[in-house]
Amino acid sequence: MAGFLVSPSAARTWGVLMVVLVMTVGPWMPAAHAQSLLLLWSRGPDVAEWQQQLNQILGADLKIDGIYGPVTAATTRQFQRSAGIEDDGVVGPETRAAARGGAVPTGDLLQRGARGPEVGELQSRLRDLNYWVGPVDGIFGTLTQQAVTAFQKVNRMDRSGEVDARFRSTLANPAAPAPRSTRPGLVAEVDKASQILMLVVDGRVQQIFNVSTGTEEYYTFEGRRYLADTPVGEWIIDREIDGWRQSNLGRLYRPKYFHRDGIAFHGYPNVPSYPASHGCVRVSMAAMDYLWGRLPIGTPVLVV
Repeated sequence: MAGFLVSPSAARTWGVLMVVLVMTVGPWMPAAHAQSLLLLWSRGPDVAEWQQQLNQILGADLKIDGIYGPVTAATTRQFQRSAGIEDDGVVGPETRAAARGGAVPTGDLLQRGARGPEVGELQSRLRDLNYWVGPVDGIFGTLTQQAVTAFQKVNRMDRSGEVDARFRSTLANPAAPAPRSTRPGLVAEVDKASQILMLVVDGRVQQIFNVSTGTEEYYTFEGRRYLADTPVGEWIIDREIDGWRQSNLGRLYRPKYFHRDGIAFHGYPNVPSYPASHGCVRVSMAAMDYLWGRLPIGTPVLVV
């Protein structure tokens, strides 16, 4: 095949033209690739559409200029972290699915940050089994994680807060908690061994919540030594505070007290799967908001 010769002056001219072209329109990539991935310095209507989505999802204030610059990339990483996916700043199929509210691929594992119909089905199934999940919205957030953990406690599984193959199998044929209370009406029953709260009406479980009770260890507050114990027995909710309360037992959100030592049901930002409190019965703050009007003063409490 004959060679194609270019003079040095022509080569310099073409080189200048290529530099100008790249500076003007940005790096070139095949059209199919540009539609599937957005990355730093991508340009075009697809970028503008993504910027608009980020503004709608996160309440961001991105300039809709169709240029995938550092600010757009940083906002993308913020969204990815909130969705529980890899925060690489690249907009591919996984990130687009999360933005659409579709299922985020997580293999066989469902965990916090997952979204989609399977999460909605999980929430509905847990709700049908009386676990409090909050709204059935298809988003695996904190409340779903708390419900999953409560289910794992009742069924004596690893308390991971995640849904794997064993969880799915158990969900099809689960154990049911057996309340001790048989008295008529509502009883708030705390099972310390399982670390759950059950709302029991006429001897039947109506709802189940993940809780964390006292560590049963000693702690010191203002020079005095206390035992972090959640007392076993029958009690009654006799007072409440609609707000935050600071005490020797820690910071309590909307506490409902049922014991003379200041033991209460209360909300807390962190409700682990094990006993971690100074004696109170911790629930999530959202759960405490839900329980506030459902556990009035005078409600019997049974701690077993």
